[in-house]
Amino acid sequence: MSDLLIKNCSVLQLNNDGTSAEILTDQDILVRGNLIEAVQPTALADESHFCTCIDANRMLAMPGLINTHAHVPMVLFRGLAEDVPLERWLNDCIWPIERHLTPEDVYWGMLLGAIEMIEAGVTAVADHYFYMDSAAKAVEKAGIRANLGWAMFGSQGDSIIQQTSAFVRQWQGAAHSRIRTMMAPHAPYTCDDDFLRATVRAAEKLGVGIHIHVSETKEQTQASLQSRGLTPIQVLERTGVLGVPTILAHACGTLPNDIEILARYRTGIAHAPKTYLKLGMDIAPVTEFRQAGMPVGLATDGAASNNTLDLWESLRLLAMMQKFRLGTPEVLPVAEALYIATTESAWVFDRSQQLGKLASGYLADFILIDLERVHHQPNHNIPANLVYSLRPEDVQTVIIDGQIVMDSRQILTLDKTEVIGQVRSNLNRLVT
Repeated sequence: MSDLLIKNCSVLQLNNDGTSAEILTDQDILVRGNLIEAVQPTALADESHFCTCIDANRMLAMPGLINTHAHVPMVLFRGLAEDVPLERWLNDCIWPIERHLTPEDVYWGMLLGAIEMIEAGVTAVADHYFYMDSAAKAVEKAGIRANLGWAMFGSQGDSIIQQTSAFVRQWQGAAHSRIRTMMAPHAPYTCDDDFLRATVRAAEKLGVGIHIHVSETKEQTQASLQSRGLTPIQVLERTGVLGVPTILAHACGTLPNDIEILARYRTGIAHAPKTYLKLGMDIAPVTEFRQAGMPVGLATDGAASNNTLDLWESLRLLAMMQKFRLGTPEVLPVAEALYIATTESAWVFDRSQQLGKLASGYLADFILIDLERVHHQPNHNIPANLVYSLRPEDVQTVIIDGQIVMDSRQILTLDKTEVIGQVRSNLNRLVT
């Protein structure tokens, strides 16, 4: 690893509770190895002590975005399932196609999605999919950071838990610790109680958390009450899932009593608002989650339901949907939205002491944004521009784990033309 100096930039700084956002001007960021050594006024550092220097004049530095729930290889299915409700989307469109997936498909799909995320300033992802050993190899090559979970269904029995456990042991801490792993049962409605309890035992033995879909709609919650006498959240509590660190994807159908339960555990909500709008789902009560002390992280879900891996779009939808839901523009102000996109997402990602801030001792995962483009003018309120005006192509440089992964919009770790070509070639078999 080489030492890096970012010169003459502005820096987004959020306070510890997310109630204010400030822009510091004329700053340098000093990186040693994979850590931020300091953020300090420009010209105090000796450039000769650094292997690489980047003049970031007129650019803004901020933490890289963290995608807290995705199915990245599903970029392969972008546009194949449109204008259908969730149940048909899953049962008639997506699951039949996924039966044809191979490890090679997942590898190239993960690479394609990694390129899309890097180009949009996403430096880390919590991914929940199949053939995750292949996904891990793609993550290692692309240079991104990932928390990977191998999707499991109760119908697969104990063998899938054993297979996932082997994956966890092999890949936990790999790629210079850029890769972490989790157990990933699909959902309470596809995993019975015994399967969930077995998953918990494996997670506890391995020392990892659980990433699971839960209460995606109010209909799912009502169906669980009818079949089990419990809400999906109550099922997770009864089976012990909430007893380990958990990423709960969606939770749009949670009831007030569910929120009281979740507030007692180390859980985080992964919120993917574009999927909810596209599939006509319920809108998650983000404001109530946060009032109860539960962290919420930004997410895209898969590109089969979102169509992009653009977290900036998710960010503005997050804020606007809560304002619309509660009928007031005062909820989720700009500073809180940015806090969710950075610090709070890092908590959901289970790296709150290492990611989500530009500060001494934190991992050097950050991005440089061009503020000179016309849709940022005039710069009356840069934090507001980040939430409501920014486009992915404004991200110029991406640094992950102290390494420059994209420089002036050029991906340095992957051949984009090769990846796109290979994906196109594989699709002839996959979707026919």
